[in-house]
Amino acid sequence: MTGRHPLFMPLIFVGGLIFGFGLGFSHMARPEVVLNFLQFEDFGLLFVMGGAAVVTGIAFTLVPRLLDRAPLTGDTYGRRLKPFDRNVLVGGAIFGVGWGLSGICPGAAYASLGVGNVTILWAIAGMFVGAYLQGVWRSQRATSDATPAGAD
Repeated sequence: MTGRHPLFMPLIFVGGLIFGFGLGFSHMARPEVVLNFLQFEDFGLLFVMGGAAVVTGIAFTLVPRLLDRAPLTGDTYGRRLKPFDRNVLVGGAIFGVGWGLSGICPGAAYASLGVGNVTILWAIAGMFVGAYLQGVWRSQRATSDATPAGAD
């Protein structure tokens, strides 16, 4: 990887600010709005996600055709394909249950702090504990897979 452009981190920060402001402005940082969506009572979140998907789709289609390298990092564009396996299904199911129980996705949980929802800290703590436990489980599994058979 080549050196990053000096504006890379400030632009990431500004993008996060815009994202967080948009979530707060659209009320998607409020768990009750997300739960109403999950219960098929309010479809506003569908329009927010749809708008984001359209912008992302256009950017992912046009930018690699217009530029050969990413402007801020100099990296070449490429697709990172992940296999659709058991880990994806189980991880997605766990993520979905957590989203349904807390009523908010991880990005909106942080934005929810900005609109005064301090109780969301419980959900954020749960996300960190879950990520930590998954990391411990993965490292133990990698260690046990690397240990040769009969090396007791």
